[in-house]
Amino acid sequence: MYGVCGCCGALRPRYKRLVDNIFPEDPEDGLVKTNMEKLTFYALSAPEKLDRIGAYLSERLIRDVSRHRYGYVCIAMEALDQLLMACHCQSINLFVESFLKMVAKLLESEKPNLQILGTNSFVKFANIEEDTPSYHRSYDFFVSRFSEMCHSSHDDLDIRTKIRMSGIKGLQGVVRKTVNDELQANIWDPQHMDKIVPSLLFNLQHVEEAESRSPSPLQATEKEKESPTELAERCLRELLGRAAYGNIKNAIKPVLIHLDNHSLWEPKIFATCCFRIIMYSIQPQHSHLVIQQLLGHLDANSKSAATVRAGIVEVLSEAAVIAASGSVGPTVLEVFNTLLRQLRLSIDYALTGSYDCAAVVSTKIIKEHEERMFQEAVIKTIGSFASTLPTYQQSEVMVFIMNKVPLPSSQQSIEAGKAGENRNRLTQIMLLKSLLQVSVGFQCSNMLTALPSAFLDRLLSAALMEDAEIRLFVLEILISFIDRHGNRQKFSTISTISDISVLKLKVDKCSRQDTVFMKKHGQQLYRHIYLICKEESNVQAHYEALYSMLMLISIELANEEVVVDLIRLVLAVQEIAQLNEDNLTAYNRCALFALGAAYLNLISQLTTVPTFCQHIHEVIQMRQKEAPYLLPEDVFVERPRLSKSLDRLGPEVFFWQSKISEVLGGSGYNSDRLSTPYIPQLTDEDRLSKRKSIGETISLQVEVESRNSPEREQRAPAEEITYETLKKAIDSVAVEEQERERRRQVVEKFQKAPFEEIAAHCGARATLLQSKLNQIFEITIRPPPSPSGTITAAYGQPQNHSIPVYEMKFPDLCVY
Repeated sequence: MYGVCGCCGALRPRYKRLVDNIFPEDPEDGLVKTNMEKLTFYALSAPEKLDRIGAYLSERLIRDVSRHRYGYVCIAMEALDQLLMACHCQSINLFVESFLKMVAKLLESEKPNLQILGTNSFVKFANIEEDTPSYHRSYDFFVSRFSEMCHSSHDDLDIRTKIRMSGIKGLQGVVRKTVNDELQANIWDPQHMDKIVPSLLFNLQHVEEAESRSPSPLQATEKEKESPTELAERCLRELLGRAAYGNIKNAIKPVLIHLDNHSLWEPKIFATCCFRIIMYSIQPQHSHLVIQQLLGHLDANSKSAATVRAGIVEVLSEAAVIAASGSVGPTVLEVFNTLLRQLRLSIDYALTGSYDCAAVVSTKIIKEHEERMFQEAVIKTIGSFASTLPTYQQSEVMVFIMNKVPLPSSQQSIEAGKAGENRNRLTQIMLLKSLLQVSVGFQCSNMLTALPSAFLDRLLSAALMEDAEIRLFVLEILISFIDRHGNRQKFSTISTISDISVLKLKVDKCSRQDTVFMKKHGQQLYRHIYLICKEESNVQAHYEALYSMLMLISIELANEEVVVDLIRLVLAVQEIAQLNEDNLTAYNRCALFALGAAYLNLISQLTTVPTFCQHIHEVIQMRQKEAPYLLPEDVFVERPRLSKSLDRLGPEVFFWQSKISEVLGGSGYNSDRLSTPYIPQLTDEDRLSKRKSIGETISLQVEVESRNSPEREQRAPAEEITYETLKKAIDSVAVEEQERERRRQVVEKFQKAPFEEIAAHCGARATLLQSKLNQIFEITIRPPPSPSGTITAAYGQPQNHSIPVYEMKFPDLCVY
């Protein structure tokens, strides 16, 4: 029966007749539009016939492909496209199956034109929103085939470009069709992402290395928009823009693997370009997931070449800057912990020359300069990360980094031996460099918040180390904290300028918080500045940092009390250079004299006390005539002019504490405090640090006035010498000797006596003090005689009646 119907056209089913009628006798005439309209109307009127129409069209197309009748193939695909665009009924799913079968047949063809034709039809299909879900449709073949087309290596350049662009468009269509439909195949599965993402990156690789790429879609010419590179970038942006929280990992992992397989970390240009696209395309709240993926990849490549690790770290730095709008996730400290761990590993690699410390012979050659570049990249990245954080998290990060620094006075492990010392020193320097990077971008108006006590104690303990480079880093870190108005660069060179107005300093009134900070930590800062000044290994950079720090404290944190203390400190530094009890070199002594002159010159102009300015100016003028080597203009130059006769200087080239106290006391400053020489206090921190005996240095400063101080050199007026004056002088010398001996014994006892003995001594004194206080409290608490608190005995004598404390009535102002 079917055979008879097949021979007789009038007896064939109507849908077949309608399909046959759309094909002209000559394929060059194209689709017969009137018959196509009839077929479309029939499909809309009888949607149950759609699947049969699709199956018949598919049968004809396969036959025409096998017979190389490509004109009829194009007509069949055009008809299918029109039917798809017109029909949105529940039976569309069965029709789609036939359609996808025909597209797959075209994509399997070796003819580029048929592949492009099939891709274009698939893209049109991908843009159709279906009314009914599909539970069984699979796109695995299309993902594989389109990815293969993206890697086309056809000999003809134009054909190769067209095939690659068709492959990219096909992948874009697959993504659009499946990404938002939970019932479709999950396009975010690793099996699909491992094909899609590398195919897009392969086409992105052909960008010229020198070409700079915008973070937003490029505004290019029409010709550029038709390039595979541009199309691949748009497709990648669209893919990442649709990625949800749980899909970011599957989308980023193929990128990392692709960069590894093609060794694209070392030039880092392409890797940076890729992650710029990624960071600008994903949703902002997912940025930290990309950061975590990069950190995990860095850990996985911890034994790769330094250039590879440096490329990953620099990409991290770029990604952190782009993600500046938010945090780097809930595990902020874990990010810095990973970077610091990589820093320590790099130091070990550079010292041992091997990626495996246990191995006797290294399998890879480690280049020190490459490891150094990697370390600098890590430090830069730490700064980039920190700059994206809010202030309170930056403070936490700085405390975290400081706690990692190995110090003799802390519980941090200190390795013994020469190799251990080198490792400790490099670790200290690298961590302090990292801390400096963070502190440079740190802005906080409250110094108590910026420098908490525990953090400041550890930081200042590093300032007492023998290594000159470490001390310089500590000073730079402190300066970056104190400088809140950008005055640092104005004090980069030490000089004695005559007019401070040329510096255009930004000065604000000292806030209450700053005053509290200086009351709490001021003496600690002064003591460390004083001790750093006594270091023989100081160079010009140290003195410039000390000068900047003194001036910034005077501008940012100073009230009258702080100014007085700073002047006392600088005069004590002058005394260090004059007495030279630490056997400093001529350069160190001249540098200290010059440092004092430069500071006093500026502070006298800031205080605007004419007599103070006059005294400082007179001493500077005298130095210019008699001893120019005591001024910064002759000391802090490439070839400093020094003098070996520093012990024979006249009193006129020194700044006198008595004179300064007199002129400032007349202007309302505390003259008693000004006239008292500055003496630093000894702490346990000094004993625990690896330094020369600070105890001996302090014990020599116990006397309130040194015999060899400049004040003693100032001769008193001649007076008549009699027997009585000689007797008084002898008695006063004896008393002074006894007092000095008593103080020496006290200092020696607290330095050398066992802890138990000192504790017992202090405990006995505390007990005595407590008993005295109890007596005072009893007298104070006992109420005075009053009619309500006094009872007259039978013999007429008054007898005090004690009232319990909880029943006593106190004035409101006395109750807390």
